[in-house]
Amino acid sequence: MADTSPSPRSLTPSTIPQKRPLGIDDEQHVPAVPSPLNPDFAGSRARKPAPAREQREKKESLKKREAKGVESVRGGTPDSQAPSRKPKKGTEQSSNIPSLLRYKLPPPNSTDFDPPKAPILVPTFHKANRQFFEASEHVFNRKGFRYTHCIADPAFTFTQYHRGSETEPFAPRFDYEDASSHIFFDIHARSITTEKGFRMARANIGAREGRWYWECKVLSGVKPVVHDGNHITAGDSGGHVRLGFSRREATLDTPVGFDAYSYGLRDVAGQKVHMSRPKDFMPAGEQICEGDVIGLEINLPSLTLHRKVVEGSYNKAVDVSDDVEPHGAEGADIIRDRLPIRYKAHLYFEQFEYQSCKELEELMNPSPVIAATSTSTTAAPNPNHSLVALRTLPFSYIKVYKNGHYVGTPFTDLLAFLPPASKPLHQAGARDGLDDGMLGYFPSVSVFRGGAAEVNFGPDFWYPPPDLTEYSEDVDMLGEPSINNVTRSGTSTSLKKLRSLSERYNEQIAEDVMYDIIDEVDLWAQDGGQTETRKGASNSAPTILGPVDPAASGLEVAMANSGVKVDAGQPGEIKEIIQEEE
Repeated sequence: MADTSPSPRSLTPSTIPQKRPLGIDDEQHVPAVPSPLNPDFAGSRARKPAPAREQREKKESLKKREAKGVESVRGGTPDSQAPSRKPKKGTEQSSNIPSLLRYKLPPPNSTDFDPPKAPILVPTFHKANRQFFEASEHVFNRKGFRYTHCIADPAFTFTQYHRGSETEPFAPRFDYEDASSHIFFDIHARSITTEKGFRMARANIGAREGRWYWECKVLSGVKPVVHDGNHITAGDSGGHVRLGFSRREATLDTPVGFDAYSYGLRDVAGQKVHMSRPKDFMPAGEQICEGDVIGLEINLPSLTLHRKVVEGSYNKAVDVSDDVEPHGAEGADIIRDRLPIRYKAHLYFEQFEYQSCKELEELMNPSPVIAATSTSTTAAPNPNHSLVALRTLPFSYIKVYKNGHYVGTPFTDLLAFLPPASKPLHQAGARDGLDDGMLGYFPSVSVFRGGAAEVNFGPDFWYPPPDLTEYSEDVDMLGEPSINNVTRSGTSTSLKKLRSLSERYNEQIAEDVMYDIIDEVDLWAQDGGQTETRKGASNSAPTILGPVDPAASGLEVAMANSGVKVDAGQPGEIKEIIQEEE
């Protein structure tokens, strides 16, 4: 009988079993803790997400394309006349170019074409061997609004267009409109005084870039000290005088140096004043007395560098100097939103004035609560400050001369003034970020209770500084004569040389004429040169109705009635405004 018992099993297997790879169905059996036999379980357990399916561009059917008149369906050459998906270079920028505000005005009267009349000067009193007058029958710049003379242009009968003008005397002087109502002028508007507390008057010329010089003589003020043997006697005070530079935001009923918008010199102890903080400047025992002539030189960088500062692109490592190319055909936009209004026998442009901002007010009067919570306001002003209003101008300074002798440099790194560092009044119709061409630092003088001063803008100075050269005899370092401040090699020379502010007066008039021509072209190009009041409103700029309330500001009424058809009063009349006496 055959043996049916099983053969003995071998103790050693002939082959080593291989680890079976886990499938998708087995992933749920993977242990929660890794083991030596399955160290890479995490990689097999984690499933990679499926790649997102690319969205296909939906194409129109052949019949729809044939119905639209498309000639080629597949592989056709794109039409060169068809609009591209990407906007062409410059189209987006050109559509955002600001334009003038349009005002619906009645046609001008025949008298609106006459040259503006100077204020009526009423004799008041004698002081410092000269007659002083009260300027009447004119408007004063008040808080939030600025006024300049204008006339209707007989060569351009479009009712929208009026151009700027000037009144006598036609020379660099104090501005009648840009002075406190308590200021008295001499016949040439170059000397001022007052019987009130500190009142300020600004010149009709301002510095925007370059080096400029002017002088101020104290006619009545602190009496000089008299040395009589062993006795030193101080004379009686004839009032006080402060002088310096101010921006348009500086109020006219305060002394120069009262706020962050002005830099001034104090006659007592010859101190420098900024933000109402007097600091020693002149040597001990020296001050500004009657008969002293103070020369002031201001240096401002080019507008090109200035715009880099306010735009936030200034780099100290790159912009190591202020060497700039001469101005070409292209320049920054100058937009002047001005409404013609009538004040008695005068026709004026009324526009929103630039106003003080809270950042500079906080700099002048810091709040402990804000200073503890904010680091941007506690940082000192500099060209790269996070707040635009606290950015300073590189290479800017103010130098002081006394009776022809250089005293020192009391101020450096002046605050920037181009928008958005300067902003207009916050209300309807006022547009931020626009430069009207008259921002800058203006020569300013403040007088106090009988103090009197006379200014001299050149070119015949009492004590001309050593490096003051004639404008027409410029020769650069290479011996090249300059024509219009530009040498043959293309280098600008006018920004580096010291010039009298009387030259700036002629430049300012030329700039104003150029801006008037640009405004005229803008109105003709966009509005078609219509001569009727209700026609030709541009689509690129808002249209605002003119003033209708004689007791309110023209711009205030225009903004309040924006877009509403109202009665403009008597036909052919631009409404008057009324200013109450202080």
